[in-house]
Amino acid sequence: MERLRLLVKAPAKINLSLDVLHKRPDGYHEVKMVMTTIDLADRIELIPRADDAIQIISQNRFVPDDHRNLAYQAAKLLKETFSIKQGVAISITKHIPVAAGLAGGSSDAAATLRGLNKLWNLGLTLDELAELGAQIGSDVSFCVYGGTAIATGRGEKITPIPSPPPCWVVLAKPSIGVSTAEVYRNLKVKEVVHPDVDAMVEAIGRQDYFAICQLVGNVLEEVTLKMHPEVAHIKEQMRRFGADAVLMSGSGPTVFGLVQHDSRMQRIYNGLRGFCEQVFAVRLLGERHSLD
Repeated sequence: MERLRLLVKAPAKINLSLDVLHKRPDGYHEVKMVMTTIDLADRIELIPRADDAIQIISQNRFVPDDHRNLAYQAAKLLKETFSIKQGVAISITKHIPVAAGLAGGSSDAAATLRGLNKLWNLGLTLDELAELGAQIGSDVSFCVYGGTAIATGRGEKITPIPSPPPCWVVLAKPSIGVSTAEVYRNLKVKEVVHPDVDAMVEAIGRQDYFAICQLVGNVLEEVTLKMHPEVAHIKEQMRRFGADAVLMSGSGPTVFGLVQHDSRMQRIYNGLRGFCEQVFAVRLLGERHSLD
């Protein structure tokens, strides 16, 4: 049994552009976003169990070890959908901050879907896994694919696009949690400045780094900044240290800065470390996942 254990990478995402169009009759919001994966990843290890149970193992006290965990939900969904009579232990080593706007939990679920597809010989395509992922959470479908994509609907309709030109991504997460539901509750869709998502897609297609930097935008940012001034402070500092573009990811509170030059990346990273505990400097990932 030991040799069957499987390791899967679960990378974080950032939103280069996030627009909310309106609230839908089903209670969700209609969104239009450009998302891309970055080289900050959790590590998922899937270990077969002799019984029929799903077990979550994590040293991180903020990671639930029961049905609230999205990786648990992913395993349960596959077991129920395909009548799988095997158990699995899912060991989650967290590197992505929890409740950070970086889709850590969604990426863990997506990695679990991809890994169990292989471990249990289900033979599902990425499209089929993404469709299942949409039942777990809005970001799971994108995380199944990875790479760079436009996400519409409630975030589950994925259209792949080319990846942005290579650059550094510096991330800083203040030591606060943000409730996504509360951010959406406080969002006044008709009053916000909507980012030009189509222009962002065109800029990425042209590989125009400076246009990409000018076009970053997130309608949720204004709401979170009002609720949490610490986020605004990090944005200001990142700009002051010389990032080419600065934006909050998702509903926050993580702020990311794009930068091309190693020396400037180092300056921003060091400067932020002075007052923010969780700071990372990583590259854009660019490539979509495969089922190999």
